[in-house]
Amino acid sequence: MFLKQMRMPMRIAGGVLAATAVLGLAGCAGASRPHVDHSVTSRELASLPPLRGPAKKVTIYQFTSSVPEVSAGAATDMFSTALIKSHRFAVLERQRLSEGVLREKQMNSQGMTNGNTGQAVLTGADYVFHGTVSEANTGASSNGVGATVRGLGVETSDQKAVIAVDVRVVDAHNGAVLDAVDVRRAVKEGGVGVSGIGAFIQSFTNKDLQGADVSVNHEHKEGVDRALRECIEEAVYQVAKDFSR
Repeated sequence: MFLKQMRMPMRIAGGVLAATAVLGLAGCAGASRPHVDHSVTSRELASLPPLRGPAKKVTIYQFTSSVPEVSAGAATDMFSTALIKSHRFAVLERQRLSEGVLREKQMNSQGMTNGNTGQAVLTGADYVFHGTVSEANTGASSNGVGATVRGLGVETSDQKAVIAVDVRVVDAHNGAVLDAVDVRRAVKEGGVGVSGIGAFIQSFTNKDLQGADVSVNHEHKEGVDRALRECIEEAVYQVAKDFSR
């Protein structure tokens, strides 16, 4: 009879330990292989109809960002990539001229390379893009639930931040602002934690575990870079549609 009375608590305790192990291993899954981005916004850019006539020559010098988590240089690169993926614009390099094009021109002018690259002039832009990461509200909303049973505590949390991108299109000939787009996207993060497992087991077994305890936390946070890229791609998609009219 004593053995039967002990089996049920031990099964419960075993089940708790198994669930805890699964929870702990959930965050240790193997990394996936690199893959080409096929997000919804990326597919939107690819779905744009073929351009009629010559592509507009455009450039962007530098994004600005007041958000510590967002690099202005990375945002600029993402915007250039999105412009190219839209197949609607002839994108001109301006951000890193001194690192590549101007250095090559200098080498040619000094007779270090053949051809006439050093004497060729750069192509002028028809339009200049200005972009700003204007918002990253880490406290937009948050929710949490907690419960305790016989010393076993379970807590869940769900938080939502917001990131926003503003883009302006400026006519390089006269400085007129021709269009503006702002895009916002939520960035989700959450987690679940289990604590007091030792006390929970002890409440069933009546055995002194001498303070031994186990706690497990698993957190998930969506990458800000991914949210930023999708905002930028959506902004470029909207601008590209306007340019086709």
